[in-house]
Amino acid sequence: MLQDLFNKELSISEIARGTGHSRGTVRKYLRSQIPPTPQERSKKPSKLDGYREYIIQMLQEYPLSAKRIYREIQEKGFTGKYTIVKDFIREVRPKATVCRYEICPS
Repeated sequence: MLQDLFNKELSISEIARGTGHSRGTVRKYLRSQIPPTPQERSKKPSKLDGYREYIIQMLQEYPLSAKRIYREIQEKGFTGKYTIVKDFIREVRPKATVCRYEICPS
């Protein structure tokens, strides 16, 4: 794509403004014979990794709030923040189905 723009006699600065890349990046891609491939990023371990099974078990046994579970895992040594716990619980907790009596299947 950058090579096509360059072949249309656009300058490197014009290509950079149009694509949102820096001039150095555009120049690097134009000079390379093969287009660079994006490299995979390594997965960083989550602070919640050691507590996921415990949280799932607690949610299956009791309908606890995220704040309550957060306090309990803090007592067990969790050093993360509340938001990561709340987001995980939102993914894992079974969705409640609300059904009006007129249309619910029996």
